[in-house]
Amino acid sequence: MSDDSHQHQSFETRAIHAGNTADPQTGAVVPPIYQVSTYKQDGVGGLRGGYEYSRSANPTRTALEENLAALEGGRRGLAFASGLAAEDCLLRTLLSPGDHVVIPNDAYGGTFRLFAKVVSRWGVEWSVADTSDAASVRAALTPKTKVIWVETPSNPLLGITDIAVVADIARSAGAKLVVDNTFASPYLQQPLALGADVVVHSLTKYMGGHSDVVGGALVTADAALGEELAYHQNAMGAVAGPFDSWVVLRGIKTLAVRMDRHAENAQKIVEVLTRHPKVTKVLYPGLAEHPGHEIAAKQMRNFGGMVSFQVAGGEEEAVAVCGRTKIFTLAESLGGVESLIEHPGRMTHASVAGSALEVPADLIRVSVGIENADDLIADLTQALG
Repeated sequence: MSDDSHQHQSFETRAIHAGNTADPQTGAVVPPIYQVSTYKQDGVGGLRGGYEYSRSANPTRTALEENLAALEGGRRGLAFASGLAAEDCLLRTLLSPGDHVVIPNDAYGGTFRLFAKVVSRWGVEWSVADTSDAASVRAALTPKTKVIWVETPSNPLLGITDIAVVADIARSAGAKLVVDNTFASPYLQQPLALGADVVVHSLTKYMGGHSDVVGGALVTADAALGEELAYHQNAMGAVAGPFDSWVVLRGIKTLAVRMDRHAENAQKIVEVLTRHPKVTKVLYPGLAEHPGHEIAAKQMRNFGGMVSFQVAGGEEEAVAVCGRTKIFTLAESLGGVESLIEHPGRMTHASVAGSALEVPADLIRVSVGIENADDLIADLTQALG
């Protein structure tokens, strides 16, 4: 459940204190790692603090879930073993055979695979829309639409969706609006305040922030939906473990300062990329010419640390550039303190090949870390040649 005592505090204060109550027995200022599977009961059904078995609830996970709810301004936060585990629980809670979902034309490959190869097998239909275009979203609706799914900024093309506009469309259609807030993090964007029903996170990324943990989260605007999701979380069992919960909590404490540096470095890199003769296009919502720039400026605190760009020479040159960096690490994932580079078409988005979500073959995606910006610029410049 959310902790209302932190609702009037600034984001930075909530990130450090929400859910992080000092241990009543020892005074420990961070939640202990309750590496435990079961709990002694004071008589049959006499639970201490509601804890009986750590799949159902664990004090370290509870601390993280309270923190997540506070950061997103939601009524309930839930932590899972991965972002896809969170998405799976959400979809199986909200959908039944015969229902329909609108998915974006740019999205994480794992999310697309979940819809196309898993959820569709039990009778859920889906169609693709350009969620940055309200008319496209409306055209994709059917009488059976129960969910509209949005990523903003999107992965990997950094598209921007007006959350408030699509929230109105969803309400009119009797559907839930789900926003994947992984690229922005709650520090840069608050989808629930803009009308979304559920926020999804891969905690692996900016929330954990150090490339040392895998996790996922859901945060709901409605307490009743939160309870329903909690029931399914327990019934399905893909929960975040206590140590992973503790690692994410530790990462969240520095989320604000990290995101400021990620965005600052990304903007400096974008300035160089836009002038580089080997770069044919830069995709970054902080650019004035980006089609979603004005909406991003309205609904985000800053433009984030993810940058995608296309290079002259096509796919082979894009792959070669990825292989020539020395500070940027060639790896999947994103959001860590270290800078990463990847070729989406062959790596994170291989699963969307041949679909409406297929990405350009000459595309490179970088997760800009918090290293010295001049060092990062020098590395990309030498890699581009």
